[in-house]
Amino acid sequence: MSLSDVPAKGCNKVFSGRPCDENGNFLPPGAKPVLPETPSTNDWSPYRDRVEFETAELIYKKVQMSGGDINALVDLWRASFIKNGLADEDVPFANKDDLYRVIDSTSSSDMPWESFSLSYNGKLPEEDPSEWMKQEFDVWFRSSLAIIQNMLSNRDFCGETNFMPYRKFSKKGEREYKDFMSGEWAWKQADKISVDPTTHGSSFVPVILGSDKTTVSVATGQNEYYPVYISIGNVHNNVRRAHRNAVALLGFLAIPKTEKKYANDVKFRKFRRQLFHTSLARILQYLKPGMLVPEVLRCADMHFRRVIYGIGPYIADYPEQALLACIVQGWCPRCIAWPNNLDGEGGRRSEDHTEVLANFLSPVVLWDQYGIVSDIVPFTHDFPRADIHEILAPDLLHQVIKGTFKDHLVTWVEDYLHLTYSKKRADEISDDIDRQIAAVPSFPGLQRFPQGRGFKQWTGDDSKALMKVYLPAIEGHVPPDIIRTFQAFLDFCYLVRHDTHSDSTIQKVQDVVKDFHHSRTIFETLGVRPTGFSLPRQHSLQHYPWLIQMFGSPNGLCSRFEALGQMLLINQRLDKLAVSRVDFTARGMLSGTLDTRVEHHNTEDNNNGDSGPVPGPLTPGYVKPSVRRLRQYSTNCHKLSVQLNQPRLVELLRRFLYSQAHMNDHVAPSAFNIPLHQCPMFNPRVVATHSAVAYFYAPSDCSGIGGMRQETIRATPLWQKHAACYDCAFVERDPSIPGIRGLDVVRIFAFLSFSHDNTTYPCALIQWFSHILDEPDELTGLWKVQPDTNDDGSPSLEIIHLDCIFRSAHLMPVFSDYGHQFIPSDIDFTNSLDKFPTFYINKYIDHHAFGLSQG
Repeated sequence: MSLSDVPAKGCNKVFSGRPCDENGNFLPPGAKPVLPETPSTNDWSPYRDRVEFETAELIYKKVQMSGGDINALVDLWRASFIKNGLADEDVPFANKDDLYRVIDSTSSSDMPWESFSLSYNGKLPEEDPSEWMKQEFDVWFRSSLAIIQNMLSNRDFCGETNFMPYRKFSKKGEREYKDFMSGEWAWKQADKISVDPTTHGSSFVPVILGSDKTTVSVATGQNEYYPVYISIGNVHNNVRRAHRNAVALLGFLAIPKTEKKYANDVKFRKFRRQLFHTSLARILQYLKPGMLVPEVLRCADMHFRRVIYGIGPYIADYPEQALLACIVQGWCPRCIAWPNNLDGEGGRRSEDHTEVLANFLSPVVLWDQYGIVSDIVPFTHDFPRADIHEILAPDLLHQVIKGTFKDHLVTWVEDYLHLTYSKKRADEISDDIDRQIAAVPSFPGLQRFPQGRGFKQWTGDDSKALMKVYLPAIEGHVPPDIIRTFQAFLDFCYLVRHDTHSDSTIQKVQDVVKDFHHSRTIFETLGVRPTGFSLPRQHSLQHYPWLIQMFGSPNGLCSRFEALGQMLLINQRLDKLAVSRVDFTARGMLSGTLDTRVEHHNTEDNNNGDSGPVPGPLTPGYVKPSVRRLRQYSTNCHKLSVQLNQPRLVELLRRFLYSQAHMNDHVAPSAFNIPLHQCPMFNPRVVATHSAVAYFYAPSDCSGIGGMRQETIRATPLWQKHAACYDCAFVERDPSIPGIRGLDVVRIFAFLSFSHDNTTYPCALIQWFSHILDEPDELTGLWKVQPDTNDDGSPSLEIIHLDCIFRSAHLMPVFSDYGHQFIPSDIDFTNSLDKFPTFYINKYIDHHAFGLSQG
């Protein structure tokens, strides 16, 4: 039976991932797996106990402490033990070497590094052959088969893995695309495989690859690495996004070099291309037998299954995509649109199409008219069902965010300024844009640009951070159509990162691409891009709708996976710590308060804990006040009001209690419309803190395996010994209205807690902001708000329950409303919330905020 005959709704019935025994015999429905023998729940080997394991994990993985600091910490620990009459041998580790030794002794399925060498095998010139022709190039790798086996059997992924392709539909009947196996490509691959009836009941395991040539500067010069990464399409995006060992370092490719005079030599360029493809083919050879005949592997749910591998998406930036697809630079690796009109008509490329052309046309015609490098064979040619043109996948960070945003659009703004104004005036405007970027209020996890954009070398992460704050900073300095260009492009970047796509969201992606293409013509009109926009990276935007349908949401796929900081020995130690955690968790040994304290440590005044993923499953969102009492504050509310410089504090607390007592009484007057003496008196003991932590569901951002994320909301007169920090937050006004329309924005000046009538009230002293319009600003697409003030101009303050607060909100000044052409130099990120009359709600601060803006 062809998979095309399977009902379109639901899971694949032929490639169904049926459990089997270790010999490949299918089990009856409902059969339980045969569990391997496990150690006792008291065996913490190679650690002595839980404290020692969690100490190792905290020092080596979470804090990433240097060897010297580890030794210093152990010395302090030992001195404390001796001082208190405890045996110093009870200190968890003797020194850094002891810590490393214990981690290294973890029993796990180590995957040793292997290598092979390749060299030029053509005819050498009789005189003075180039050095690269005589050199051997080493390629280092680990077994792709062993890595995938480890991933499939990782018990941490139980319940977070798809063993079969599926099609899911919303209640509206729209197709939904989320995790990789929900895409059409996996379904079609299974359809091809199932032609062989011996594969029925198996699981399809798509192999996801990525590479990113990286240069690291060290004292001795430039070291270049060419890491290759591997993952599998079966694990859910949230697992890969949470960095739960679902992406692994597979190997390092060789980087041939030569003298400048030979850099464009035809033989050298051909050798470099063929070395790349031959290396990939050799590295992946372990998987080839299992692409035709099922192999039996144990999976995360402890069942055995018969699996069939397949080469899946390869994630890379454009230059590497051209290398992978064996095409001429400037052409599209997915379609045959002409390089001088990439956004014009062009059919899809395929290896079959290339092969047919190669049988009838000369290499010169193939190069000139089809952009095909005909003397190179893609590595995918060696593997069943693999077509390089079909599997090249989106790389948002490098191709779109750094490529299109920073290298194109931001650069074009600078070009516009220098084309339109004198050099002096253009530099003044550029400096003002930099000052405005530097004056952006702080936000959890937001990279600041204290000197604006004055970077010599930009990374993808730098570009991603700038993208969050750039649009309001250029408003007023550039024509409206440039603002519209940025709005359309930014909306595209955030839309494609949706956790789940549907036919409707894909249509929105197509619409914003059209808007972007229409608005960007302003750069052509102004003379910035007189030759137009036939740019491969920008052209890639129009392929995203199709790619989402094929591979699911790109949320969780990237060619960059921090390998250089976790390479080789360090990487293996982190793997061993992860193996231990999975093992101890599976045996129920990490439940209880110690684990909770480590995972949810207090982030008071700790910038490193400003934001990040929350481990564990999906839970209802909430805001948790800091548990750290600040001794500089009195607990007497009258004295506290003086210390906080809030003379109305006692009044506001009483009115807050009145509101709490009448929250369900829709007839009762507002707390601010009654005499104060009608409000309850209360115990004057009040505790003030400087922060609270919001926990909320944000699956499109970097989050835990359940999609949960945390961020610290601050209200402190002195943050990092620098200046005051009073953050803004969203407050639920009407839960029945989705998105920003059902939320208000406040600024928080204190977190308080007190008791009244045996009830504890965690609360916050806030200033309200009001929406200026009922719709977002037409030009920027951002909502505008302004702070509420009293008749005398003082802030309009109130106390609200902490349960009303949803999460942080990021406000950016409407710089054009300041009243001066340029902002003064004394305005910075610490005081900009106090200096401007109006603000934008920054929907680009993260993907969750963008989702709120969409309603």
